Order: sequence, then structure tokens, then C-alpha cells
Amino acid sequence: MEVFRISTKDLLINEEIRDKEVRLVDLDGAQLGIVSLADAQRIALEKNLDLVKIAPQAVPPVCKIMDYGKFKFEQAKREKEAKKNQKVIEIKEIRLSLNIDTHDFETKANRAIKFLEGGDKVKVSLRFRGREMAHPELGDNIMQRFIEYVAEYGNVEKQPKMEGRSMVMFISSKPAVNTKGGNKNA
Repeated sequence: MEVFRISTKDLLINEEIRDKEVRLVDLDGAQLGIVSLADAQRIALEKNLDLVKIAPQAVPPVCKIMDYGKFKFEQAKREKEAKKNQKVIEIKEIRLSLNIDTHDFETKANRAIKFLEGGDKVKVSLRFRGREMAHPELGDNIMQRFIEYVAEYGNVEKQPKMEGRSMVMFISSKPAVNTKGGNKNA
């Protein structure tokens, strides 16, 4: 059976088709040749099926005899399945400051680890205020400490870089490793 990747919005069916003759394809995919539109509609009606124009750009256009309702249902089912298998990666942001306390730093790093375990990317930004702009190396030290803290859960995708008054870096989650299998002899 052939699988058609056709948008159901663009299809013309039965009486909507206005061409004089069409290349007709049967339900099982067999070519029935070039026939007049009236004959194609008659054949579809005899089989209690619909005549669907699947390739309007062809000369003559290709029409297939099929159950249009069933086709639309299966198309929607395939699209739903494809959508279900997609993972949307969000970018979560963690904001740090130059004079962050140890406990605050650990809390924010642990939050970033949770995001990474969830498969999201993390944007870490460190805002410089006033005279802090004169010491970007202090911000770099905090960023390096952050990288070391989350190294087990994520990889640095974009190294820390100054963007205006902020230093920004991106961390993406590491691919999941199967820890359940393990070595049973150990």
C-alpha cells in the first residue's frame, strides 16, 4: 500500500474536480490509465468510494479511488503520533550576580541541574552593575565554577561571553545514559 504525504487541505474530491480527463489509480495502487472524469467518478461511485485528486500538478492530474474519511483519519493519526514523539527543548534562564553567596550559588546551580535533567537548555547570565564592569575576570571565575558544578549533567554549548553589561553562556544537557542495565557481576 502506498503512503501519500499530502496535505488534506489541498485535496479536491468527487464533484470538486473539474478536469476533463484524469490518470486514475485504484484503491490498491494499480494504474487504471487515463480516463474521462465522468468514467472515473462512475467507477468510484460503483465501489462506494471517493475520487480524490492527489497530484493536481501532473498532466493529466492523478486521481485515486479511496475512502476519503478513512484517509483523513489515518493522516491525522500519523500527524498526532509524529507530534507526540517530538521533544520541545526549552531554554531556561539562571541569573547570577558577581557577589553571589555560596548557598545562593548552589541553589541556582541545583536548579540548573534539574532543568538539564529535564532535557532543557540553560542560559546562565551574570549581570554587572556599576564599577563591577571593570572586573570581568571575577565574572569569568563564577562562570567557570558554575560549569564545574554542573559538568556531570551538561556540556557548555556557548562559552561565557560579554554581551553589553551581562556575561552569558549556554549549557545543553548531556545525552541520557542508561544506568539501569549496569554490570551485574560487580
